[in-house]
Amino acid sequence: MPRCYANPNPIYQPAMRLILSITNSRQALVTTTFDHQYGTGIIVRFDIPPACGMQEINGMTGAIIVVSPSMFTVDIDTTNFTPFAIPVGANPHVDICAQVVPIGEINELLTQATRNILNSNA
Repeated sequence: MPRCYANPNPIYQPAMRLILSITNSRQALVTTTFDHQYGTGIIVRFDIPPACGMQEINGMTGAIIVVSPSMFTVDIDTTNFTPFAIPVGANPHVDICAQVVPIGEINELLTQATRNILNSNA
């Protein structure tokens, strides 16, 4: 397992999360290493190092649908993409980690835009 770190409770939300897996499917299913705290409708960008495969999704953006605390689907068809895999063992890329980064939200929703953990009314 890579030795990467993401703060599970940063001051500003939603925050970057480390990716554990991405499926090859019509709507990719993404699993994060711990609860992502995202809401349905957030738009995310993928930052995938070459060592993890699935370079086709690197830099792509898409809206998500939350399916569990650590899983969401994204409206990107990864069916024919190279499989995603976390490098293990003595691989020189062991500390390079795949990330998902929230960058926006579907305009009709705007529920996450004002959510911040320092604001107790959010």
